Amino acid sequence: MSGRSGPGGASVTAGRNRMPQSTQGTTPVSAHDEIAALDRPVSAGVNAASFGSDVIAEALQALDIPYVALNPGASYRGLHDSIVNYLGNKEPQMLLCLHEEAAVAIAHGYAKVTGKAMAAAVHSNVGLMHATMAIFNAWCDRMPMVILGATGPNDAAKRRPWIEWIHTARDQGALVRGYTKWDDQPGSPVAARESVLRAAWIANTAPRGPTYVNLDVEIQEQKLVEQAPAIDARRYMPPVTSAADPAAIKAAADLLRAAQSPVILAGRGSRDLDAWNARIALAERLGARVVSDLKIAASFPTDHPLHAGSPGGTTLDPQAADAIRNADVILSLDYLDVAGTFKTCGGNIAGKVIQVSTDHRLHNGWSMDYQGLPPVDVFIDCEPEQAVPALLTAVGSGAPRPVPTVKREFPPLSGDKLTVDHMADALRRAVGDRTVSLTHVSLSWNGASWPFRHPLDYLGSDGGGGVGGGPGISVGAALALKGTGRMAIAVCGDGDFLMGVTALWTAAHYHIPLLIVVANNRSFFNDELHQERVARMRNRPIENRWIGQRISEPDIDLASLARAQGAVGFGPVEKIADLPAAFAQAIAAVEAGQVAVVDVRVEPGYTAATTAQMTTKTE
Repeated sequence: MSGRSGPGGASVTAGRNRMPQSTQGTTPVSAHDEIAALDRPVSAGVNAASFGSDVIAEALQALDIPYVALNPGASYRGLHDSIVNYLGNKEPQMLLCLHEEAAVAIAHGYAKVTGKAMAAAVHSNVGLMHATMAIFNAWCDRMPMVILGATGPNDAAKRRPWIEWIHTARDQGALVRGYTKWDDQPGSPVAARESVLRAAWIANTAPRGPTYVNLDVEIQEQKLVEQAPAIDARRYMPPVTSAADPAAIKAAADLLRAAQSPVILAGRGSRDLDAWNARIALAERLGARVVSDLKIAASFPTDHPLHAGSPGGTTLDPQAADAIRNADVILSLDYLDVAGTFKTCGGNIAGKVIQVSTDHRLHNGWSMDYQGLPPVDVFIDCEPEQAVPALLTAVGSGAPRPVPTVKREFPPLSGDKLTVDHMADALRRAVGDRTVSLTHVSLSWNGASWPFRHPLDYLGSDGGGGVGGGPGISVGAALALKGTGRMAIAVCGDGDFLMGVTALWTAAHYHIPLLIVVANNRSFFNDELHQERVARMRNRPIENRWIGQRISEPDIDLASLARAQGAVGFGPVEKIADLPAAFAQAIAAVEAGQVAVVDVRVEPGYTAATTAQMTTKTE
């Protein structure tokens, strides 16, 4: 990419490489160009940086960030103008959102597919406060993004009366410092350029996460008096990869080679297919049972004979628990909650534990998202993508251990009441042999309902348990998947959908195909169960658990809400027999390039832990 330069201007250059290596080639240029054709500005004829925000815009362009999701605000009007009238609203192109939480969630979902940071922009302190939940979700999910904020003038004499006073904060970054990797408030355009480059570098370096750069209005709007020195952005973005310690690899390999009943906890990983295949090869070489979790993206084929039961979400599959309790060696590949998993299995795990992770580098004292401290016998300080090939080599090329022949069957369905299992079964049948990505699933989702056979088959949860993240995350994932041949499908609870529904407008406006199925139980049902537990503990009426929880009288017309955002709405579907036709119509709409929402009125309830696993028969 050639940088812009001219009298009084800055110049930043970088190589073009929009998609990360792990997904290179998955998004055709035509898909990006289709969106790029929207919201095209009249040419301003600006060829050289003239204002501080032009320098900042150049830095964004040098990063090859294709999009910046935003809700507009006067605090960054200078940067807004620079993106439109200096860059021509391309690289990055603005994606208008109706709420800051949606903007950040879209960047989050984009990173789930690509592994690379997208940008989001939020308006002053009020926009940042709107965005905080979505930022926390991305932090807990270890997803990179660059968040651009702004504040009124640091010089009080230059603040406009009233509005720029209430939109100016002494230390705005403090609002999110506990759940971002780094933040800064630079004092000049050149310093801001460096901050943007540093923010992207830090965000994209493992362990990944969001970063925040706060831009003073005066810095954005000041006219440049001298040319900023030209730089090559690539020299300021060195790739950082931690190599596995050979001694730790040898110690781990010795334990695994001698193990009789090893278990692999398949945790966080990239969407890279080679890394996926390496995990399979290691498990088959060791004959190791594999445990995965719905809270994170697909990390191992869930219908593989070595996968223990089905991936759990709020509960651990009984087969997985038995495998962990009986293991003599446990290999954690950046698993989300090792200590909590052991506690669920009864604690006092006898097997030797090998932990592969860089997550400890990110832990701080504000958030407890780092979970409990597990017992570890061998620690390998690198990402699983580096450790697994090294372990395969160190274990040796002996014959893979026998893999049991397992016949897996989907959970049996019974009764005439429409449940989440009925909904999932009908959706799976309607999808057929299409290639799809589940971008989100509801808390009521049964891990046995849908096999994952590719790293993009399932993208994980919202990360921080923030209700309302599902729609925006799914729009961002669908944006990254647009043109790849994969259909993006989200399953959201009704509470999640209602909080994030305006994200659908962005998908509709930018022609981002997406199917959202709402598992609508007309309640914040998880909290009904909590109220029931409290009532039982206190010997009080459980019949009152619904008060302050049910979303009914009147029932909300979710299909109409979808149509109000420009999507196609179906439902409410209240009978099992009506599911196939509704899903067929919705899928046809998505294949025609639309956003479709199906409101399915499901019975309240979660699949019991004893029946959550896919029925397994060993032959």
